[in-house]
Amino acid sequence: MTNTLRLIDANLNRLREGIRVVEDIFRYMYNDKETALKLKSLRHLARLDNYIELLETRDVKNDVLRSSIKSEQNRTDLYSILIANFKRAQESARVLEEFTKLTSIKDSENFKYIRYELYNLEIVLTKITSNSK
Repeated sequence: MTNTLRLIDANLNRLREGIRVVEDIFRYMYNDKETALKLKSLRHLARLDNYIELLETRDVKNDVLRSSIKSEQNRTDLYSILIANFKRAQESARVLEEFTKLTSIKDSENFKYIRYELYNLEIVLTKITSNSK
């Protein structure tokens, strides 16, 4: 169970971080309050009640894939940052959707909702930002 909680903790962090990058692009780069608030609300939905239990399983020092790979270091423009972080968040939401099925269908459905909201936002927001390529 410890490894499952560790996986959930890592993906919660990844999900919130990815959403935060996109949120900050729309908050600070585009001054788009409505979009930033929508992303902020999704980020705040990405929570579980067992924070302390998850934190106790965190083991960054022994993460076997802690180092970045070349594709993670290569960002050419704002658009590439946006896409990378949408994908990061969507993939993490999918992992969380699957693994929380072991403990809570309600939590699983919450992460499914977040994932689909991110898919929809990605369509709209990448059209807005594709001009910054």
